[in-house]
Amino acid sequence: MISSPAPGVVLDTNVVLDWLVFDDPTVHVLARAIRNGQLHWLVTPAMRAELDFILQRSTLGRWHPQRAAVLDHFDALARPAEAPPPNTYPATPRCRDASDQIFIDLACATGARWLLTRDAALLSLARRARDRGVNILTPRRWPGL
Repeated sequence: MISSPAPGVVLDTNVVLDWLVFDDPTVHVLARAIRNGQLHWLVTPAMRAELDFILQRSTLGRWHPQRAAVLDHFDALARPAEAPPPNTYPATPRCRDASDQIFIDLACATGARWLLTRDAALLSLARRARDRGVNILTPRRWPGL
């Protein structure tokens, strides 16, 4: 039997924090699928840089994130993808929050099956992204594999 490649997923930064810093139970099944290679977590250098920046903010102080350990997990589990040039894909939905555009651009450019987020600006693109083959939903609504 020939196995098909694992489907791709794009995670916004808050979902990554839920997983790698807060150990939120709503992302445990997702994390297991990524760790087991059943799902390819697609990232760009800008996404890693954003996570690194946020890990250094004092607002996370009460959780005491181990920045190096979080970034090591990121590097070990993420699958780097080339960031698509801005506005390369005219049919890609435009996010009203420009800082979140990188997530929808990557999901559409790579053919990722899912973009998982809790961000309202990204979630509002769900219907238009579905036309491109990308399902935008919260981790809680993710159906799993």
